[in-house]
Order: sequence, then structure tokens, then C-alpha cells
Amino acid sequence: MKQLSSNRCFNGEQRIYEHESSVIGLPMKFGVYLPPQALKGESEAKKCKTLFYLAGLTCTEETFAIKAHAQALAAELGFIIITPDTSPRGDAAQGDHWDIGQGAGFYIDATQQPWTPHYKMESYITQELYELVKTSFLVDPARIGIFGHSMGGHGALTLAFKYPQKFNSVSAFAPIAAPVDCAWGQKAFSQYLGNNQSEWAGHDASRLIAQKGKQFDSILVDQGMSDQFLNQLGIDQLETACQQAGQPLTLRRHAGYDHGYYFIQSFVQDHLKFHAGQLQ
Repeated sequence: MKQLSSNRCFNGEQRIYEHESSVIGLPMKFGVYLPPQALKGESEAKKCKTLFYLAGLTCTEETFAIKAHAQALAAELGFIIITPDTSPRGDAAQGDHWDIGQGAGFYIDATQQPWTPHYKMESYITQELYELVKTSFLVDPARIGIFGHSMGGHGALTLAFKYPQKFNSVSAFAPIAAPVDCAWGQKAFSQYLGNNQSEWAGHDASRLIAQKGKQFDSILVDQGMSDQFLNQLGIDQLETACQQAGQPLTLRRHAGYDHGYYFIQSFVQDHLKFHAGQLQ
């Protein structure tokens, strides 16, 4: 694991790392915000609550760190925040469209060529990176949550419901909550998984929640109602699935907000406080 950068931030450090991924088969980058609690002298440092943040289409490991403005409250609450890249990178990684290939891994393991050799983002996040983070930083393994935005909101919800033993809390901003029923999801899933839509359902948050039932005490989802991609997201389907499954959901619809990071900035503190309450 090679440290590429480190910047002092609210008495913690915002770092970027690169490592050779055995799962992906290519180098992968990720960001980590280490709050001051995780940097104190050895006798004073303590294991911290940790959040994985999964970013959306076209984003990188740096996007959330630069645009979300989450570090001040993360420092106060003692959160480590892990920000993986959104896909494999480089000439071997395939893909030249903004919504498929590089920058668009959809947090699933591809089963179809030419994607299957490297596009294994589900296994990368939940196995390799998860274990690397636990062994490399002062992570409390009993207090790990996950959240994300758009494609990353899809990833956060689906991975949380598939691996509730790994993630103890979950929230999302404007998630692609029913990808089987929208153009983004249909394009990605047909490329990565083939044409068997029964397999697609295992990567669809609304369908997973309907299948698995209540897994968390609560889920927080924020959605801007001036979101230019609202018809792609399936928020109403998510709400219906949670109601039918008995899964508590706080779904907040915000007039005037769009899909971007000004929206995330506006409510990211609520998400950190939500996870702090869930990870006590």
C-alpha cells in the first residue's frame, strides 16, 4: 500500500493510497480521512467508527473528500471515512462511455466478457478493501457503516443488505434504488451480468429489501425533488419495498435540490449524525 498524498484537515489527515488489488487485478486507489482521534500518540489513539462512502458515476476516490465538506464533523465525531474509487482504471479496464466501464463499476461483480477479469467491485469493497482498512487503520470492526450517492447509493444499499454482518448502518443520497427498472441499470446490468434479469434482481435495492426484510433499525435516504435524474432513481419503489418488508426508512424529499454535491453538502452532517447514532 503506497501513500500518494496526505493533507492536514481539521486536526486529522486526508490521505490517498494506491495498492495492487488481487481481486481487481489492477492498481486501485482509495481515500481515507483519519480524524484526530485516530492519529494521537499510541497511548491515546483509539479505534474509531468508520464509514465507507461509495461515490456515483464518473467520480473518483477524491470526489467526496473534496466536494462533500464532511471532514469537520467527522473530526468532531471521530469518524474514519473510506472513499474507494468507482471502478478499475487504465487501458486494461475497458470502457469509453461515462455510464459504463471506467467510473461506472456499479459495485457488482461482472460475469460477462470483456468485463469479468477486472470489474469485481462488490468483492473488492466487501472483502479486499474492507480487510485492508481494518488492518491498516484504527477501525472498530463492530462500528462500520456504509453510505453513498446515486450509483454509490445503489451500492451502499445493496451491499448493506447483502452483508449486514459487515455493515452496521446504511444511508444514501439520491440512490439508484431500482436499477432493474431504469435505463442506467439496464445498460450496466446487461453489459456486466448478461440478459438474465433474475440475476439482476440480486443487485437491486428495492428487490433485495423486499426479499430479505428488515435488516437495520433504520435507513436514512435524502432525495432532491429538482433532481435532473429523478426518473432514473426509483425512490417511490424503495419506499414501497421498505413499507412492505417492515424495514424502517426515513425518506426525506427536499424541494429545489438537484443531484449534485451542493445537495450532498447540505445534508451530509445529518448522515454523519445518523450513523453516529446507529454505531454507538
